[in-house]
Amino acid sequence: MAYLHPPCPSPTSHPTSRPAFKPSITVTTSSRHLPSTQKPTANSNNWVSDFRSKSLNLVLSGALTLGLSLSGAGIAEAKVGVNKPELLPKEFSPVIDVAGFLSDGQEKRLAEEIADIEKYTGYKLRVLAQNYPDTPGLAIKDFWRVDDRTIVFVADPTFGNILNFNVGASVDLDVPRSFWSRLAGKYGNMFYWKEKGEDGAIESAVMAISSCLKEPVDANNCSEVK
Repeated sequence: MAYLHPPCPSPTSHPTSRPAFKPSITVTTSSRHLPSTQKPTANSNNWVSDFRSKSLNLVLSGALTLGLSLSGAGIAEAKVGVNKPELLPKEFSPVIDVAGFLSDGQEKRLAEEIADIEKYTGYKLRVLAQNYPDTPGLAIKDFWRVDDRTIVFVADPTFGNILNFNVGASVDLDVPRSFWSRLAGKYGNMFYWKEKGEDGAIESAVMAISSCLKEPVDANNCSEVK
């Protein structure tokens, strides 16, 4: 399982963790996979898996980007870990806004779009809006039952670029890593969210992710950020 992928210049992370439970939705999916010539080698898989597992707790505890950079920029400086389950909602929601960026209507629309993504593709998108250190942090992992088919999208302006992504290993096989960098570059930069608002950046990113995940997997999928 992979996690939090931010763009450059924002730092990123990409850990792995496989929970003991199964996803809550059973979806029959098509053969969404890379050709054998594009699959990572066993040695590279082992290295990345080990790296991800070591980075996961730091990524989720601060809900920040730490670890394997999509752009190859390397390791980001870690913030002190946070674990505040009291900030979680009483009932399950795919959207958690502890920063107050979203209106109730926006949260509802995003939740509906996320449900449509999961029904159509089997992938689980989860959105956390926060201002570090006011974050549930590591508590979101169990609350959302994060697994290999989960994308954790953390909207946090701490590093300037508001879009940070934690991408499950199964998603990573189907979505080019460059997509997340381009997405953050387009909708996450400070100029965009200062003009459109944090809520505008979040909504634009969710719709772009939805369009990407619903595209057939081929050499050109997710080549554009819509």
